[in-house]
Amino acid sequence: MSDPTRRLRLAALPILWLAAPAQAQIPIGETGFTITGTATYGSDYVSRGLSQTRSRMAYQVTAELQHESGLYLGGFIGNVRFAYTDARQEVDVFAGYRFSWSGVDFDIGGIGTFYPGYSAGRASDAVDFGEAYLRLARQWGPVRLMGSINVSPNYFDATGLGVYLESGADWTTGFWGLTLGARLGYQFIEKNPRFGTPDYTWWGIALSRDFEIENLGTITASLGYFDTSIHRPGCLSGQGVQQDTCAARVIGSIAFKF
Repeated sequence: MSDPTRRLRLAALPILWLAAPAQAQIPIGETGFTITGTATYGSDYVSRGLSQTRSRMAYQVTAELQHESGLYLGGFIGNVRFAYTDARQEVDVFAGYRFSWSGVDFDIGGIGTFYPGYSAGRASDAVDFGEAYLRLARQWGPVRLMGSINVSPNYFDATGLGVYLESGADWTTGFWGLTLGARLGYQFIEKNPRFGTPDYTWWGIALSRDFEIENLGTITASLGYFDTSIHRPGCLSGQGVQQDTCAARVIGSIAFKF
């Protein structure tokens, strides 16, 4: 039986995982560097199908420094709320290299996920973890197809090898500026009893629209549906409030790209 204090956390992704706001890059002189930033407010924070805030409101900020060579460095901070622990913040640091070849966009990098101040439940050095990732995408007319793999040698809470696969598509509908996105993901965890769930599949679909604000930035509104293959008794041992972490949900969010 898994310890209820061993809270799961899945690799950090913003709420607007289906359709990110349009890029609004701010150049830094003639250095070849640009900066982008996004602030997001949503009805929940879902990562790989599972709620990170126990169905509470989510507040997030992401910033990224990019170079014209394709190199980039960025960070993410957002609120979390895990049962039986005092974890309330998540901080991610990521870096990588983007390039295109034969019409395919590549993104190779790594990400570290940290919980500053985490003390209840397990030691902070057990919950923090890192992943390497590879992402591919290609545009076919109004449809953008994508796939990715994330690998962690020692996943959240020292649960051993973690491998995550995801595929998806975004379709620019041509109707009222709407984009329809869908994702399908699979999470493998070496030490399932310690983590608290079996290996599982999740899926989601969302509708989003960008609103350009002159001299200010872009606002993206999104509404999505998420679900997983995990039955309630298998969600973190099916104990109390934890069961809802894996349940189906509808999420609305607003993101401002500046």
